[in-house]
Amino acid sequence: MGRILKFEMEGEIIGMVNLLYTVSTALGARVAILEDMVVNPSQRSHGLGGLLVDAAIQQASQDGCRRMTLLTDCDNTKAMRFYERRGFIRSPMVPMRLLLNSSSQMNSAFSNHDEPSPSQ
Repeated sequence: MGRILKFEMEGEIIGMVNLLYTVSTALGARVAILEDMVVNPSQRSHGLGGLLVDAAIQQASQDGCRRMTLLTDCDNTKAMRFYERRGFIRSPMVPMRLLLNSSSQMNSAFSNHDEPSPSQ
């Protein structure tokens, strides 16, 4: 579940933000993950990103979320300052990821050499 908020100008989408909702067992409540924010490069530095994030915060709050989390690249200090101006703080949590699009990785993750094959 989640929401996609978009900003249109003259029928063209020039910015969007993607919110994903889940439940935090630590908080015992719904939380939001700001997964993506995209602004057309020709429309940047006009305040649209701020409007999108503010709308996302308001929407998530109205939808009952108690926290919003997002990730930025560790060297993207401009983005970090942008989000910090809107009240976001750095988390002590460390993000970890596993890419699941590699067929060889998927095969090795699901193979168990101790179990007999269906033909045995």
